[in-house]
Amino acid sequence: MKITGVTVDVTSEPKAHPVQDAIQLLDRNGVTRVRIDTDDGVSGESATYFGRVESSPAVMAKIVTDQLAPAIMGEDPTVIRGIRRKLQVLTDYQGTAGLSSYGISAIDQALWDLLGKSLDVPVWKLLGAQRTAIPAYAMVGWLELDVAGLERVCAQAMEQGFHGVKMKVGGGPLTEDVQRIKAVRNVIGPDAPLMVDANQAFEYGEALRRGRVYEEFDCRWFEEPLPAGDTDGHVRLAEKLDIPIATGENRYGQAAFRDLIARGGVGVVQPDLRRAGGLTDCLEIGLMAAGFGVPYASHGGGAHIHVLAALPNTIYVESGLLPKGVQLVDGCYPLPTEPGLSSWDG
Repeated sequence: MKITGVTVDVTSEPKAHPVQDAIQLLDRNGVTRVRIDTDDGVSGESATYFGRVESSPAVMAKIVTDQLAPAIMGEDPTVIRGIRRKLQVLTDYQGTAGLSSYGISAIDQALWDLLGKSLDVPVWKLLGAQRTAIPAYAMVGWLELDVAGLERVCAQAMEQGFHGVKMKVGGGPLTEDVQRIKAVRNVIGPDAPLMVDANQAFEYGEALRRGRVYEEFDCRWFEEPLPAGDTDGHVRLAEKLDIPIATGENRYGQAAFRDLIARGGVGVVQPDLRRAGGLTDCLEIGLMAAGFGVPYASHGGGAHIHVLAALPNTIYVESGLLPKGVQLVDGCYPLPTEPGLSSWDG
């Protein structure tokens, strides 16, 4: 089986309901879709969410179409790690981290989808499943919501059967965070997991100050308290706080996780499929974390659920509110049964 074609299409449109975190407004739905065809008639596809800027999906598509796709024509699509390495070398001079990683991830996911479809099995079975259902929490506590809106959406998430919820912090003074955390805790109860996410908003001193307060509310973890690349800061913060530090979504490739994990700077590792490089890199990051006894929770859902099924250290899949027709079972999302990467849109 050989790769005979790669096609890319994009969409970009305003969000019906823009959402806000501590540093940015996410007001667009941009998607880049990649399809890989073979001479056996089997195809694989991926869909990559990309962006706040209208032109962003088209910029990524240009990299895939003009640079990455020509390099994999004629290749055996089942040699996924070999193709990954080839594309990493190809993009090294311009910088593999960044847009190149998004493109490599899109190809990596399409290749896994293709392999699963060629063997008529879901990808999680190819990765060696550890479990058949993933505990889920709802990321619903965005900062554009007032307290009443925050309470409503968190209550809805619990009614849908989620284990717990995550909320954004850092958009205002600490007193505002406390007010919002108290409101959510009153809605979800004293025992449900409550995660807080600062989206890299703080410097070390402020992260330490706020982290000590978040601990008082028994928050499950403190996510992205510092700029993503500040490994030293994460290590120092983890030494001072009891609350686990969760981070990883803005790190590119598995090498960026090595020192962070080995030095104890992360208590919950959270790669992002797009930035890490795809299912292949996320799986390897997760296994590296497992070797150090660090739990793994996805950034986002979708195709990531296949990796979560395979890792021994998985604790959660992240989701928004459930789409119509989807139900959790005992707070868990069941794995897809269709061949390839067919999965829920988390």
